[in-house]
Amino acid sequence: MAIGLAAGAANAMAQEQGKLAAAPPVTYDNRYELFGGIMLQNFQGGQDLPKRMNLGGVEAEGTYWLTSKVGVSGDFRGLAGTTPVFPNPYTTRPLVELYEGMAGVSYRGPKNQRAAIDFHALAGVGHGNFTETPLPAGENVGLYSNRTKPMGVVGASLDFNRSKHLAIRLSPDLVLEHFGSETREFFAISGGVMYRFGRRQ
Repeated sequence: MAIGLAAGAANAMAQEQGKLAAAPPVTYDNRYELFGGIMLQNFQGGQDLPKRMNLGGVEAEGTYWLTSKVGVSGDFRGLAGTTPVFPNPYTTRPLVELYEGMAGVSYRGPKNQRAAIDFHALAGVGHGNFTETPLPAGENVGLYSNRTKPMGVVGASLDFNRSKHLAIRLSPDLVLEHFGSETREFFAISGGVMYRFGRRQ
């Protein structure tokens, strides 16, 4: 009986140790990555508006790793916010919506079991809806008309590993847009959850 109790206790301890054991090593041999999170970006709602605005929204990105270092990525961002405009009797801060779709390359930089840094460069288009807040016909408050224009970002992502497959990501970007007559630079930052899956052969 004593032998049976000892065996049962040993089995229970082994199960508990299995539950508390560290996650499997992070090997970075995944083929795919999916990221989803929230983001903040500044922007200018019109060519001649003296002040910038802040947009908040969501970002979704997928990456296919061609090698252990190089991958191709597709990215979508949906953002909205209110902007200051020229003085007028109708509105002080109309709503602006911005939708961005881009694709490009990712490069896996320094990495270890706890964290990894990736770099990316993406290009595509942004569509701005600048007439969400109704205004009288012909009223000029300094906003762009609704339009779709070239956009691009360069940036990096810092992934804090929770397991082999799951990480918390923080990603700052330099945003380049051409909604007006010149290319302008803005800042964006996103944070969320990144999931790795599919083993690379």
